[in-house]
Amino acid sequence: MSEQKGHSDGDEPGDDDAEAGDDYGDAGDDSDDSGDYETDDDYDGSGGRSRRKMAALVAAVVVLVGLGVGLGLGLSGGSAAAASGPEGVPVQNVPDLASADTTLAGTPVDGMTCRRNMAATDPYHVHVHVSIFVNGQQERLPAGAGIVPPRASVQVPGGTFVDAGSSDCLYWLHVHADDGIIHVEAPQQENFVLGQFFDIWGQPLGPDQVGPARGPVVAFDNGKQFTGNPRDIPLTSQSVIQLDVGTPVVAFRPMTFKVIGLCSTSCSALPG
Repeated sequence: MSEQKGHSDGDEPGDDDAEAGDDYGDAGDDSDDSGDYETDDDYDGSGGRSRRKMAALVAAVVVLVGLGVGLGLGLSGGSAAAASGPEGVPVQNVPDLASADTTLAGTPVDGMTCRRNMAATDPYHVHVHVSIFVNGQQERLPAGAGIVPPRASVQVPGGTFVDAGSSDCLYWLHVHADDGIIHVEAPQQENFVLGQFFDIWGQPLGPDQVGPARGPVVAFDNGKQFTGNPRDIPLTSQSVIQLDVGTPVVAFRPMTFKVIGLCSTSCSALPG
């Protein structure tokens, strides 16, 4: 595995919301949303035709902006949305934090095993978005983490979608695309945490390390600074997690997302 840039050398479903308890602090440097558009409805001067033309132009611009936001896939935050990926969530066009190939070979982790019947569906299926910054530079969870190789890769609208291949081994916590989405697919609802995913991936996670990246870790969970061990961050439905390793610490980037496509509600076998 090649050395990553920026790494320092020192060490149902539905309404689940992470609660701000003893492990949470204030994220004082949270960024504000800046995607709002405002129009001034007050036009001075005479000539109804000019005012009507201006109003029509403004309306057309608003419609086009709305279409662009909708097609850009339901992600909002402090910056413009990137192109929609294979799951309807913008792909993170940055280096992988580490290879997906460090995923365990099917060894149980905290009772979690492989899902070996790809035609089956799991009653509990939620999604979590994770962003990682190493010394201010973004890196990503790799597509295929939590899926035992050899894997199947399918080109779909928006990019590559990765699923279980001949290994027929898909852990309950896994990543299908380069969009930062962890899928939690389990036979029943449990209190899954981020550390379990990293254990399945075969990568370390703690207060001073995220994968191969070493340095003080600042973690955010849904906009609140998480002051406990980042391993304990809960994987709840639609939660947004951000991990900053080293300095500078990037202000939390609020966002919303909606997973669509092959594994939006259930992951069945990939089409032929």
